Amino acid sequence: MPTTKSATAPAKLNWPLMKNNIAREDLNAVIDLLQQDDPILTQSKNVRAFEEEWSQWLGVKHSVFVNSGSSANLVTIAALKELHPEGGEVIVPAITWVSDIAAVLHCGFTPVFADIDPRTLSMDPDQILAKLTSRTRAVFLTHVLGYNALTRPLLNELEARGVPLIEDVCESHGATFEDQKLGSFGWASNFSFYYAHHLSTIEGGMVCTNDENLYEAIRMFRAHGMVREMSSDSRKRDFAEKFPDLNPDFIFAFPAYNVRSTEINAVIGRSQLRRLDDNNQRRTANFMLFLRNLDPTLYRTDFRTEGSSNYAFTLVLKEPDPALSDRVTTALRAAGVEFRRGTAGGGNQLRQPYLRRLLGDDAWKQCPKADHVHFYGFYIGNYPTLEADRILQLCDLLNGLGR
Repeated sequence: MPTTKSATAPAKLNWPLMKNNIAREDLNAVIDLLQQDDPILTQSKNVRAFEEEWSQWLGVKHSVFVNSGSSANLVTIAALKELHPEGGEVIVPAITWVSDIAAVLHCGFTPVFADIDPRTLSMDPDQILAKLTSRTRAVFLTHVLGYNALTRPLLNELEARGVPLIEDVCESHGATFEDQKLGSFGWASNFSFYYAHHLSTIEGGMVCTNDENLYEAIRMFRAHGMVREMSSDSRKRDFAEKFPDLNPDFIFAFPAYNVRSTEINAVIGRSQLRRLDDNNQRRTANFMLFLRNLDPTLYRTDFRTEGSSNYAFTLVLKEPDPALSDRVTTALRAAGVEFRRGTAGGGNQLRQPYLRRLLGDDAWKQCPKADHVHFYGFYIGNYPTLEADRILQLCDLLNGLGR
């Protein structure tokens, strides 16, 4: 049972998903940029500096800044398709953001769905291993809401089989496994810098890798497939020598995209990165206070929090209880607490129209644990300036709904 009780929750908590995520110091950094004489605002030196600083923070060799986490997903899977033009299968989670699965579909791969581990809301490692076949081209794993989804047996088996791991870390900046940051384990990792995330550039994303070939491919996929976007002079010379009839500045290796970001977004990212670790500590402390004071007879409190970096308060009913779910929904709305049903991405993706058309109306049945979260899961905003007494008031409100 909860260890602490506070006064009765007020009628209105007025609790947003995020508050003041673009700080005055971030805005001042943008003002300084704009006040320069003839400032360059398209992708330039601040983008490159942000990529280098992010790589150092994460512990990888290379990072490529793009205009959203969804674009990071797209160019990563597009690069995978260059390695496997014949297509194949990509193992994906039932609970994730739509863009992960959309990228798999757009690039001609077949998504194979794994159910979740209720303690992480991410793919169950045993399910991943059971679904590996000779046609598996990658495992696209989402670290949901700040939880680590990796295990050593999973990493060892993927390495032994030569199956690339792609980590979606869009909601888990700074989370770790075995004291190593998530996003530094896989062939590639994707981050989102949308407004409510741990670090925000307003809109933005990052692709990270230690693979030199992938890094050069992602740089090209970001900007129309242009060879001049590569960092390697020798690789650019090879293309120029192979295609002497083309202007070396306008050789297009792939039918690619324009998903570049801007200097403004990069300046905000560089400013925010300086306080990311401190903010993550505050968010995690907030979440642990929430879990300690939540009634474990009504709600799950046994999440795998080792190494976590909380994105949002996870509220999942312990048992299927439509009446309690309705009371939670009504009480949160009445108290002005912003929330999302189904946790990340709107719940079980297999219930969404785009997958029903592809896989049928009953496909959701293959992931019953994800379906429980779909109907009985919520997330509630968490941000560094959230006060402890408000967290306790929220717990009192939620705990009182079981009586």
